[in-house]
Amino acid sequence: MHQYNISKSKYFYAIGLSYKKADADVRGHFSLDEAAKLALLNQAKENAIESLVVTSTCNRTEIYGFAEHPFQLIQLLCENTRGTVEEFQKVAYVYKNNDAIAHMFRVGSGLDSQILGDFEIISQLKISARQSKKFGLLNHFTERLVNAVIQASKRIKNETEISSGATSVSFASVQYIFNTVQDISNKNILLFGTGKIGRNTCENLVKHTKNEHITLINRTKDKAEKIAGKFNLVVKDYANLQEEIHTSDILIVATGAQRPTIDKHIIQTHKPLLILDLSIPKNVDANVEELDNVSLVHLDHLSQITDKTLEARKAHIPFAEAIIEEVKAEFNDWLETRKFAPTIKALKDKLHDFAAAELDTQRKKNTDFNEAQAELISNSIIQKITNHFAHHLKDDGIPTDESLELIKKVFQLEPTTHV
Repeated sequence: MHQYNISKSKYFYAIGLSYKKADADVRGHFSLDEAAKLALLNQAKENAIESLVVTSTCNRTEIYGFAEHPFQLIQLLCENTRGTVEEFQKVAYVYKNNDAIAHMFRVGSGLDSQILGDFEIISQLKISARQSKKFGLLNHFTERLVNAVIQASKRIKNETEISSGATSVSFASVQYIFNTVQDISNKNILLFGTGKIGRNTCENLVKHTKNEHITLINRTKDKAEKIAGKFNLVVKDYANLQEEIHTSDILIVATGAQRPTIDKHIIQTHKPLLILDLSIPKNVDANVEELDNVSLVHLDHLSQITDKTLEARKAHIPFAEAIIEEVKAEFNDWLETRKFAPTIKALKDKLHDFAAAELDTQRKKNTDFNEAQAELISNSIIQKITNHFAHHLKDDGIPTDESLELIKKVFQLEPTTHV
């Protein structure tokens, strides 16, 4: 990417792992909570990484950034998570330059989501880009790329029906409960954790079950109270967790903890208990399955629930891909112009020098010299000349590098270093 005059580093990479090859346990090892993400950004800054965007969701953890070698980014990820390089190599992917750009478009447009057409990732990408910018880790290229991906995502959402119908992990959770539990409206449901998936699940539960026995518990009680107020639900203190589990028929766990918050020792009830773990890393210890009365279902299983809605969405993939190609072509056109942007700028500066020298000569010769008019005309001519050269350099049939060298030679511009 150095030849595009956008980075000191030659290569733009996308490194990461997703639900496709990494199961929930492995994804949990590489999951980045807010503190870990900030530590990673700080370390990237210290390591003189020029531009970097990092995302970590239930389904994937990825870093997009500039480096001489992808190991620089892999090392950043491993040093700020519980994952190891060896583990990463078994399940990971590394994309470079155009392939990395294409990957970000597919991810941000919902085509690479565990549930096709789930656009949750694009809001994560926006937040991550803003965060990188605060750290001074978002160069012009990466910012422009993220904005192009956002544009493609928006168009796909508005111009296709790839996200039509109610399908998401939170909806799949409620769908699973409906298919598994009888007399759902009279069951005691406990939601532990009020993150994004927890909130969406809560909303779907209220909307579809007509259940008036839903209790919320969150480590930070005021967060739970805000959500409970919206749906008129009961909120209990974190200290009451074991007691509330005892009276529950369904326990939904959606916390953001890095270690399991529920294990078999906290479950004292002997009546049937369905537990849905919607967390990455897993927040319910596998030892709960040692209890005969407990059924445990994890996020990955829920994400595999396919129905007619998902099948119908697949028909819209070609339309989504066509939109991506269109937006990506615009981005690539812009990228190509970066190759000759410094030369055009140098040319413009040189022409301004010529104009300034000539205006100075004419000013001395003519007593009635019109300064404003002369400046206006010269600026207009300079703009026309530079535009003409820019259009020439954009022509696909003309070798850009040869043209650049000729322009530099004719106008005696500063030579640029080629990689």
